[in-house]
Amino acid sequence: MTDQQNPAPGNEESTHFGYRQVSRREKAGQVAGVFHSVAGKYDLMNDLMSMGIHRLWKRFTIELSGVRPGQQVLDIAGGTGDLTMKFSDLVGPEGRVFLADINASMLEVGRTRLTDRGYVGNIDYVQADAEHLPFPDNHFSVVSIAFGLRNVTDKDQALREMTRVLRPGGKLLILEFSKPTNPLLSRAYDLYSFNALPFMGQLIAGDSDSYQYLAESIRMHPDQDTLKRMMDNAGLANTKYHNMTGGIVALHAGVKP
Repeated sequence: MTDQQNPAPGNEESTHFGYRQVSRREKAGQVAGVFHSVAGKYDLMNDLMSMGIHRLWKRFTIELSGVRPGQQVLDIAGGTGDLTMKFSDLVGPEGRVFLADINASMLEVGRTRLTDRGYVGNIDYVQADAEHLPFPDNHFSVVSIAFGLRNVTDKDQALREMTRVLRPGGKLLILEFSKPTNPLLSRAYDLYSFNALPFMGQLIAGDSDSYQYLAESIRMHPDQDTLKRMMDNAGLANTKYHNMTGGIVALHAGVKP
């Protein structure tokens, strides 16, 4: 499978928004609209959609990160702050965690949630585009992006940017929906995604269209081996992935040489 996020030959200004072709400039605004719409119910919908399993996926990501006290960590597309919260505990008062999200609504929900839980002092909130990160070269010990890469228009550019801001020896972690390894599971997952998700979105968040897009965006995301090659091409070494829940989700990891 190729990276379908890249424009078709001869049509460099086109990309996909779910199953629809849109201009690359138009996509950014449409993705922003989706997350402005779902921000307030994002945590509740995550629990319902994954039956709570997303917490286990994120716990494994934290364990694999190897984050230590005093380190600098960047959590891209950090949303409501699940990973940022754990990273904050690990780096301690001498470290720093940057929660970055391109969407102002998601960023504000994350800031409010973490502040209400007493997380102040070692977290910075930055509205930032993954394709153009506002950070210096060789700065972070760990960069993570959870369930955000599939929404990025130019994934290759974003991967190069994440690699750029990592310190030599630093680790990039990408937690994302992927391709189930079992054909029966894949068919069942399709039925669930394209029927249950929009229904729950309408019932809980009053928005079925956004969850229809989210289901489509998962299908358009590169498979496990394709994403691994993209990480290699971005300059990372020792790239590997771990399938979870039968490949419904994969955690990719790579190290900056």
